[in-house]
Amino acid sequence: MPFDDSLLAQNITHHMQTIVSHDVRSELLQGLQKQQKSIAPKYFYDACGSELFEEITRQPEYYPTRTEKSLLQQHGADIAATLGADCVLVEPGSGSSEKVELLLPALRPKAYVPLEISEAALYDAAERLTEHFPWLQIHAVCADYSIAMSLPQALSAERRVVFYPGSTIGNFEPPQALQFLQRLRKLCSKEGGLLIGVDLQKDPAILHAAYNDANGVTAAFNLNVLRHINRVADANFDSSAFMHEALYNSETGRIEMYLQSVRAQSVTIAGEQVEFAADERILTEYSYKYTVESFQKLAAAAGFTAVQYWTDVQQLFSVHYCAVADS
Repeated sequence: MPFDDSLLAQNITHHMQTIVSHDVRSELLQGLQKQQKSIAPKYFYDACGSELFEEITRQPEYYPTRTEKSLLQQHGADIAATLGADCVLVEPGSGSSEKVELLLPALRPKAYVPLEISEAALYDAAERLTEHFPWLQIHAVCADYSIAMSLPQALSAERRVVFYPGSTIGNFEPPQALQFLQRLRKLCSKEGGLLIGVDLQKDPAILHAAYNDANGVTAAFNLNVLRHINRVADANFDSSAFMHEALYNSETGRIEMYLQSVRAQSVTIAGEQVEFAADERILTEYSYKYTVESFQKLAAAAGFTAVQYWTDVQQLFSVHYCAVADS
């Protein structure tokens, strides 16, 4: 649904950035022709994949979403006091903006800047927020934040805090996580900082259950990536010929999610053949788990100073506020 001028009267300003296109087929072939075949996690999220992920968050075994929301609700006043009044809150990959909605009553930022590649999702979230919070100024930026992150010039002089919930930082390998945090730092002002959700290391049994729920929703979510690729890359994956596998690697401190071929098979992708041996696996996601100390060390390397963190009684999940360090 496109933006229209009537939204300007509802305190929403729309900014469309150039979204750099890339060759999806070449990217997918490159990943599937490696020795360790892989598919980038972003291909999980077609319409069906997004719905399945929402269903994952409602599974009893999947603690991250409900725990993070609980932390934002329980500590909203303290978080607001820590961030300070009149900041501009910037959220890359804002999606439905559900989590920021938990902070807005206490924080009351000067403005909210969601960055989201889906214009429809951006519109729907901005419209909902302005209905619930008519005082809120929204600068909605339609952009692919994985490629480029820049803000409207009008916000250049404001004190900016980046909000990055969801433990998505765990999907990056450590060198890439560092680079990404450095990019987030550039979105902050010198007096600003980063409010981020970080999943914690814990009993491997809890992690295994969270990524292998009894209802098989995570398995369906993982397998759906093959159907998505069939559409976008003219492929002929048979999803019934693969099975979901998720395991915790204690040496690296990460969940590893795979699709395992149940037999030897050949798949056509964009006119090229890709061969799979029986039991060969496609890597679809890493999810690194941190300690409070290890994340703070990573943030420090990216140019932040740890200020405060909040965690639940069971130490399942954490929310951190890190200020921009003096350069």
